[in-house]
Amino acid sequence: MRQTSTRCLRNRYRAKTTRNAVKALRNTSDKKEAETLYPKVCAMLDKLAKRKVIHKNKAGNLKSKLAKHVHALA
Repeated sequence: MRQTSTRCLRNRYRAKTTRNAVKALRNTSDKKEAETLYPKVCAMLDKLAKRKVIHKNKAGNLKSKLAKHVHALA
C-alpha cells in the first residue's frame, strides 16, 4: 500500500510535468525553440508510456500531432 501511494504521487508528478511541457510546445511560435523542445517532450512521453502511466498509442498520437505543429511553424 505504501509503495502504491508513493508511485501514484510520482506518476502524477511526471504526468503533470509532461502535460505542461506539451502545452509549452504547443504555445511556442518560434521554430528554433520548438525544435529544441520537441525531442525532450518526446522522451518524456516515451518514458510515461514505458512506465504505463499513459497508453503507448496515446504517446504516439501526441508525438505525431506535436511533430506536425513543429513542422508547420514558419
